[in-house]
Amino acid sequence: MSWTRSLLAALAVCVLLLTGSAGCGSGDARQQDADGVSPSPVGKVLDDTDAQGRHFREVGKGDAPEVGIEVQPDPDGGDRGWDVRLTVRNFRFSPAGAPARAVAGRGLAYLYVDDRLVARLRGPDHRLAAELVPRGTHQVTVRLYADDGTVWAVDDGPVESTADITASEAETALAPVPTSTASAAALSAPGTRFRTGGRGSPDRGGKAS
Repeated sequence: MSWTRSLLAALAVCVLLLTGSAGCGSGDARQQDADGVSPSPVGKVLDDTDAQGRHFREVGKGDAPEVGIEVQPDPDGGDRGWDVRLTVRNFRFSPAGAPARAVAGRGLAYLYVDDRLVARLRGPDHRLAAELVPRGTHQVTVRLYADDGTVWAVDDGPVESTADITASEAETALAPVPTSTASAAALSAPGTRFRTGGRGSPDRGGKAS
């Protein structure tokens, strides 16, 4: 009789071990969603994505990074390129080789021309080649990303800013008014928002809204 009780006890332990292992495996699987975005204590990963399928990571307004963009033609008129200058708040650029995880207020800036990705920036200054801006009016957009590839977002919209520029054969000039879209004064001005629920396009005067 005693050996029977011992056998039953051993079987019960085996069942518990197997069940526990299965449960651990299921828990690990839940640590990553179907799109491969690992959960993080920083913000909330939303279902919304950018055009490339990268999920938004929404944070509260008080903790949210901000970005502004200023684009000026080559002052020397040399290669007719464009000087891009970013102004950020509550944000630090991550160095190359940074771990691929979301850290509050850190990451990269992605630069787009007419919704086409042209550069990933780890600093506030960039030289935009003239061939990337053909003749006509274009939108240059900067958007902030965490190091894990998610998009920093506020109020369901990406943290970004956009400037309109116009390139011509005769000359390269901002259009229609050469006003900075993201000066330090603009970032601190009451009512100025660089976090938008949509594209974050500037008004007709070239100032981000």
